[in-house]
This record gives sequence, C-alpha cells and structure tokens, in this order.
Amino acid sequence: ADTRTSTGSGWKSACVMDVLNPYGSNPKGYLSTPGPDRNGEHMMGTTIMAIEFKGGVIIGADTRTSTGSYVANRVSDKLTMVSEKIYCCRSGSAADTQAVADMVAYYLDMHTVEIESTPLVKSAANLFSMITYNNKDRLLASIICAGWDEKEGGQVFAIPLGGSKIRQPYAVGGSGSTYIFGYCDAHFKPGMDQKSCEKFVATAISHAMSRDGSSGGCIRMAVITKEGVQRKFIPGDKLPYMKD
Repeated sequence: ADTRTSTGSGWKSACVMDVLNPYGSNPKGYLSTPGPDRNGEHMMGTTIMAIEFKGGVIIGADTRTSTGSYVANRVSDKLTMVSEKIYCCRSGSAADTQAVADMVAYYLDMHTVEIESTPLVKSAANLFSMITYNNKDRLLASIICAGWDEKEGGQVFAIPLGGSKIRQPYAVGGSGSTYIFGYCDAHFKPGMDQKSCEKFVATAISHAMSRDGSSGGCIRMAVITKEGVQRKFIPGDKLPYMKD
C-alpha cells in the first residue's frame, strides 16, 4: 500500500484500506455496515408454478429470496401448506405473503371444525382473494392456490396482485414467469399425466431461473393427490436445463 504523505498537494494516503481485511480487527464488521440491499424488505422475487392433472395437482417454485441484489436466502420454501391437501405458492413481499398464508390457514382450521370435513380448494382460494383484494393498497402479494378435494379433485387458482381469482389448468407467477410464458404455451398439453406434468414444471422453472436474476437456488415441488402430499426436491446442480 502507498503510505507516502504530501503536505504541499494536500493529499494523504497513509490510511489505505487493506483489501484482504477491510474491517480491521472486526472481521464481522459487515454485519453492522448499513446498506440498502441488506436493510431492504425481503422479496420473493421468484418463479412459482402449478398445474392440474387427472389425479391432483403439482406445484413448484425456486428457492431464492432476495433483498435488492442481495440474496437473503438461497434455499427458502415458497410452498406453504394452508390445509392438509391445500397449498399456496407465494411471490411478492415475503412478510406479506407469509401473513396472508397464516391468516388463511387459521380461517380454514375454524372452517374445518364448523363443517366437520376437509375444506374445498375454492374456499381457500376465496379467502386468499378476499384478503388480498380488501388490502390491495397495503399488500404486495401474488399467490397461486392449489390442492385436491373430494368434490372437484385437483384445482389451480391464480390470485395475482389486486386479489382477482382465476381458475386455470396451469398457472405461473413471479418475476421469472415473464421468461417462460412462451415455453409454457408451446409445451402444455391438456390431459398430461403426472410424470409429464412433473417434467413440465421442473423444466419451466429451471429455464426461468437461468434467465431471471431474482430466481435461483434449487427447485421445490409438491404432488397433491387423494392419497396426500409428496414433496420433491431438485438441487441446483441437477436442474433439467443443465442436462439438456
């Protein structure tokens, strides 16, 4: 490091930062260093997806949670259970979507006691829609609600920003979804079996992760059928687009 001092020119470089130890005697000084990326709101800048098949539904999401350009969590779980066979995929503000999911789970628990039966998927979707619509000026929450019930089998409902509720054969959401709409339209076929739907979801999310800076990490999936819920995990070094 240059430690020369010049009084004539008025500059002094005696205190030059050591690039190998920028925090001196406080190696964890970065924890207290202010910065907009670290102190910002945790966002589920993400790719979420769900698809119906004959025996149920498949939901999936990447695992990256970011705060600006800072990755706060690279293995987060964006698939949240709100009832035994009903899940939601969350995108937007992590705090907002967690709070909404907790409220829906609470109301569904009370509803289950009242009707003495398992709730319908559309009942959960209605709750998500009602809460996000009534608080649309306060929340940043885009949700896909999917599950299986005795009455209508597997169902997928998209609840985007603003609180509208749309049932779809498949739904995608989050920042990464803009990169894969064309892929999904080209490769989706009505009546696909479970194995084909799993491949479709995994490949679509993988391609979104390869392009979207706010999506990344691994892929978490869940297969929801009459028998129950089966969780699946694809690590970051075994993503489908890396094999093709």
